[in-house]
Amino acid sequence: MKIAFDVDVLAKQMDINRMVHQVADWGYKYIEQSPHPRINPFYKHPLFSKECEMEYRDALRETGVEISSFICVYRWSGPTEEERQFAVANWKKMIEIAVNMGVPVINTELSGDPNQAEICNGMWFRSMEELLPIIEKEGLRVEIQSHPYDFCELNNETCDMVKSFRSKNLGYVYSSPHGFFYDQGKGDVESMLKYAGDELTHVLFADTFNQTMDCRYILNPPSLNGRGKADVTVHQHLAMGEGDVDFDGIFRTLREMDFAKKQLAPDALKVGGDNIACVSMFGFPEKMEQQAPEALERIKPLGYTADASNANSFSYEETVVVFDTPDQRVYAEELIDALGCGRAVQNTDGEYVYDGDFLILIGSDWH
Repeated sequence: MKIAFDVDVLAKQMDINRMVHQVADWGYKYIEQSPHPRINPFYKHPLFSKECEMEYRDALRETGVEISSFICVYRWSGPTEEERQFAVANWKKMIEIAVNMGVPVINTELSGDPNQAEICNGMWFRSMEELLPIIEKEGLRVEIQSHPYDFCELNNETCDMVKSFRSKNLGYVYSSPHGFFYDQGKGDVESMLKYAGDELTHVLFADTFNQTMDCRYILNPPSLNGRGKADVTVHQHLAMGEGDVDFDGIFRTLREMDFAKKQLAPDALKVGGDNIACVSMFGFPEKMEQQAPEALERIKPLGYTADASNANSFSYEETVVVFDTPDQRVYAEELIDALGCGRAVQNTDGEYVYDGDFLILIGSDWH
């Protein structure tokens, strides 16, 4: 699994070189390049001049960071045919850029207009029929998400649209800050993720409030507060824990689905390499210095595996969870909570020799 950072929150504040270095400083190895005015602007034709490309390549080389994926947002669902044709042309250029940069994944949205869902649905399928042969020829993975105010906002319906193509080159994006739109306010993350099943190749991590709950958001005039009364949607991209999203349920379900390792198998169901977990927080830029590294550390355990063997002694009276670096202490404490006993010990002097992230020595205090 690749853990990426969506740089939307940085692109508005700094140049490309500084942006890439900032992501590296926070400990991330991968960037999800969301729409950027010099590269892949919202709705407009991609740009990415030679100078811009060299600036980006130099920054990646200097830091060791890689681009896991591009995000592009185009009007490929119309609702007019002219908009659709322009969008398809944009897509073709974006595919060319991704191939040139060695980026195997493009994450996108359905777009369109919820007030013209039928025509937008037909136009989206028309665009897919034109673009999918190119996507498959280039060996890319294109991942589809529904976004608030797209012509379709529902998890299961969007999954069914993706599944209908039966293509190794298409995947589904579950965006946690959009989840209350996905099931009309229920927030049943387990059901939605499991419905996506093998199509799920990308998860966006950010929090939001449940827009269907009274007074979570307050808009004026009051008629704006209810869908159907006014043509408006509202959501957030907050840090995990600041809203209503059930992240415990998300992490638990992703572990059950083996999301972190599913794409590593030789017979992986999709092209494009590892699944992607992307931190997609951009509500409060002033908090990123703390929140970006915290999000990375919370997602990392999705990739943990466990190996069991006998210890060199059977005389341990106390269970011990051994960790290497100070930032791992919080996860060692979580393991202790799960076990119901023991204490955390930092391996400062190299007394314990092990290959993984943690070493757990089960003592006689564990039942």
